[in-house]
Amino acid sequence: MCGRFSQSMTREDYLSYLVDEGDRDITYEPEPISRYNVAPGTKVLLLSERDEQLHLDPVLWSYAPDWWDKPPLINARVETAATSRMFKPLRQHGWAICFADGWFEWKKEVDKKQPYFIHRADGQPILMAAIGSTPFERGDAAEGFLIVTTAADKGLVDIHDRRPLVLSPEATREWMSQELSVKELESVILNRMVQEDAFTWRPVARDIGNVKSNTPYLLNDISL
Repeated sequence: MCGRFSQSMTREDYLSYLVDEGDRDITYEPEPISRYNVAPGTKVLLLSERDEQLHLDPVLWSYAPDWWDKPPLINARVETAATSRMFKPLRQHGWAICFADGWFEWKKEVDKKQPYFIHRADGQPILMAAIGSTPFERGDAAEGFLIVTTAADKGLVDIHDRRPLVLSPEATREWMSQELSVKELESVILNRMVQEDAFTWRPVARDIGNVKSNTPYLLNDISL
C-alpha cells in the first residue's frame, strides 16, 4: 500500500478544507482534477511549504536513487521515513501532503483479487503524508515523492496490513515543517493522524487495474 488513489476534486475543494486563501501562493483553478485512477510513475499535485507559503506542484510519484537497482519505490514506511539514508535526499527538500478522495487496495477473496476503494466516511478529502522533492528545486534523478504508510488496525487490516498516514488538517503544517524532529514527528503521528474508525470501504470494479481507465465509475460500489 498505497498503489492507486483518486484525486478528482478541484484544487479548491482540497485547499479550502486545509487552509485559508490568504495563506497560499497557488493559482485558482476551477476545473476538477478528474483523476480517478492515479498510478505510480505519473506526476501528481503535491502540496509543500516554502518561504512560509503553501505551493502546489506536479511531482513524479516514485523515487529511485542512482544506486538503486530495483523497481522505483512508491511508499515509505513511517517507521523509517525520518531516519533511513534511503530517503535522505527527499527529506532534505520537504515533508509534503498528497490530496486524495481515497485509495484502492486489493484483497484476495477465494480465487480472485477484489479491489476496494477506501475513503473517509464523512466524505472529506484525505490528506496523505508524503516526502518528496519538487522539480524546480532539484530537477535531477532524485526528483519524486513517496506516500508515507503506517500499520493498519481494526477493520482496515482485513483489507491490507498497511495504509497511508492520513493527517488531520491541524497536523499538516506541522508535518510540512522542515524543522520537524523525529520526536515531534512521532507526536504528530500518535496524536494527529486520522484513526481507522473514520474510514469506510466498498468493493469496486477490477477495471481499476488498468492504468488507462479513468472514469467516475471506478469509484462505484459494485455490490449494489
